[in-house]
Amino acid sequence: MSFAAMMLVACLIDAALGWPDALYRRIGHPVTWIGALITSLDRTWNRDDAPGTERRRKGALTVAVVLTATLIPAFVLQALIPDGALGIFIGGLLAWPFVALRSMHAHVRAVAEPLVRGDIEAARGAVAMIVGRDPAQLDRGGIARAALESLAENTSDGIVAPLFWGALAGLPGIVAYKAINTMDSMIGHRTPRHEEFGRAAARLDDLVNLVPARLTGLLFALTSSRPGSAIHVMRHDARRHRSPNAGWPEAAMAGALGVRLSGPRRYGSRVSDEPWLNEGAPDPEPGALNRGLALYVRAMLCLGAALGLMALI
Repeated sequence: MSFAAMMLVACLIDAALGWPDALYRRIGHPVTWIGALITSLDRTWNRDDAPGTERRRKGALTVAVVLTATLIPAFVLQALIPDGALGIFIGGLLAWPFVALRSMHAHVRAVAEPLVRGDIEAARGAVAMIVGRDPAQLDRGGIARAALESLAENTSDGIVAPLFWGALAGLPGIVAYKAINTMDSMIGHRTPRHEEFGRAAARLDDLVNLVPARLTGLLFALTSSRPGSAIHVMRHDARRHRSPNAGWPEAAMAGALGVRLSGPRRYGSRVSDEPWLNEGAPDPEPGALNRGLALYVRAMLCLGAALGLMALI
């Protein structure tokens, strides 16, 4: 069975339907099921009065429990899928919830539309749904930067990486990746509560995103109107980012659009003095969000074509 073909089917279903609200109200979403397990383990094992070594050990055990709980059903389902076209469709249907093509576009478009109209407050409300920084502190350029950074990073985390691991290992690959990424997003923070407990989850997430993040940057570069600039900025600035992976798609996006991204940002009362990506370029204007979304669509079409070619090999 072609795992790449399964992932292509998942992309097509998600691009057409997203994850319908009616379905979410009825059954929730597989990622929220994983999140509920992580929350339960965090509450049970991550005691504030425990020493750091114990919290690291319990955090590693949390990673093992979550991966076991998600991989066992994934392997069972993979074994039960029939061969042939029917099996590819069923596999794609099962992989569908772990791809976020449509929702990624929708969330950034929800920022772009009011920002282009000049409705700053509505744009701040929309961008607060996809970034953690304080939206009240963001001007037009800051809102556009935040949305483009989210688009770039989450294209890697939410689309390219799960499809990469799904194409390599089928359902177990895509499910394991989403479990790891969900753990990182929930407990992989450098906060007093999760610095030690989330260490294993954060390190594992860094590892599984090494290749997909660079592939995402390359996709943005190859499908842009400025491939040379995108590759130049990615090569020179990606490693300046606080994350070992997020800098690659973000730097490629900055070079492709001819804008600067990252830079200092405020999280509540704390200011994070981050370096600029493509320093010297201007802040993105509201229209840059629409250009970023157009680049995203081209990159995803290229990714779909690559999965189709892999399926034929």
